[in-house]
Amino acid sequence: METMLFSPYTIRGVTLKNRIVMSPMCMYSCDTEDGKVRAWHKIHYPTRAVGQVGLIIVEATAVTAQGRISSRDLGIWSDEHVDGLRELVSLVKEHGAKIGIQLAHAGRKAEVEGEIIAPSAIPFSEKTRTPKEMTKVDIEETIQAFQNGARRAKEAGFDIIEIHGAHGYLINEFLSPLANKRQDEYGGSPENRYRFLGEVINAVREVWDGPLFVRISASDYHPEGLTAKDYIPYAKRMKEQGVDLIDVSSGAVVPATINAYPGYQVPFAELIRREAEIATGAVGLITFGWQAEEILRNGRADLVFLARELLRNPYWPYTAAKELGTTIPAPVQYERGWHF
Repeated sequence: METMLFSPYTIRGVTLKNRIVMSPMCMYSCDTEDGKVRAWHKIHYPTRAVGQVGLIIVEATAVTAQGRISSRDLGIWSDEHVDGLRELVSLVKEHGAKIGIQLAHAGRKAEVEGEIIAPSAIPFSEKTRTPKEMTKVDIEETIQAFQNGARRAKEAGFDIIEIHGAHGYLINEFLSPLANKRQDEYGGSPENRYRFLGEVINAVREVWDGPLFVRISASDYHPEGLTAKDYIPYAKRMKEQGVDLIDVSSGAVVPATINAYPGYQVPFAELIRREAEIATGAVGLITFGWQAEEILRNGRADLVFLARELLRNPYWPYTAAKELGTTIPAPVQYERGWHF
C-alpha cells in the first residue's frame, strides 16, 4: 500500500524520506551544566534515526545561558558548543535521517540561578520568580543571541532550524497578552506583540537560508488569551518573512486545565494551514500509524510530529508501517528482525 506517511517531503531543497518528525523534547541531561552535548544525546537521537524517523529535531537549545529552562539544558550560546553538536549531527545523518535544532529562550520560565527576563515583570505562577522586564538593550541582545545560535547551527551542519515560539517561553510571552503588558512598540496591539518574533525571524534569516520552522502555542486556553484564529495573521506574516512551516502546539503560557485527547491539537494545525496557506506540522497524542495517515491524507497537516510515543518506542515507524500494510527499509543489521 502506498502511504503518505512514508512518502518523501521536500522543503527548501531538503528532502525528508518520510513525514515522521521527532518533536523536540527536553532531556535535562547536561550533567556538566555547561550546555554541551553528552553521551546521552549521542545515543538518544541516533537511535530514532536507526528507527527510521525522517526528521529529528533536537530539544530546546538555549541561545543564552540565562535562557535555559534548567541548568541541565543543551546550549548554543557559545562557539564551544559547536563541536559536540556537529558530532551529534553526523551520528544522526549517518543513519539516513535529517536533523533540526530548536533555538530557544525560556524567558520567565527559566529555572536557573540569577536574573531571569521577560517582556513584563509578571511571574508565570504564584510559585515562580518574578522576572525583570526586558529593556531595549535586553531585547537587542536576545535577538542577536538567536542569530548567533542560527549561525552556530549552520556551522554544526543542521538541516533545519526551528524557532521556539511556544509553551510559555520568551517568544510566546511576547505574543500573548496574558504575559505581555508592555506599553512600548513591543506590546499592546497584536502587531506590536509580534514585533519581537518578527525581528528574531529576520535576524535568523540573515545567516540561515535553509528550512525554517516556528513552533507556536495556538491556544492559551484562557478567555483573555490567544486562540488559533489569532495566529492566522501571525502565520501569514511568518510566511512573508520566509518561515517554511509552522509546528502547531498549544498551551503553557499560563497555568491552565487542558482537555487532552488523541489528536486534540490537529484542528489548530488544519485551520492555520488552510487559512494562512502555509505548511504545518501536527502534534499532540498522535500514537497510531492510521491516525498519522488520516491527518496527512485529509490535508490537515504536512508533517506529523511525535513526542512521547517516540520515547516509548524509538522504532515506531516500523510499527506504523506494519499497521498500514507497507514495508520500509531497515538497516542491514536489523533485517533479520524485520522480515518474519
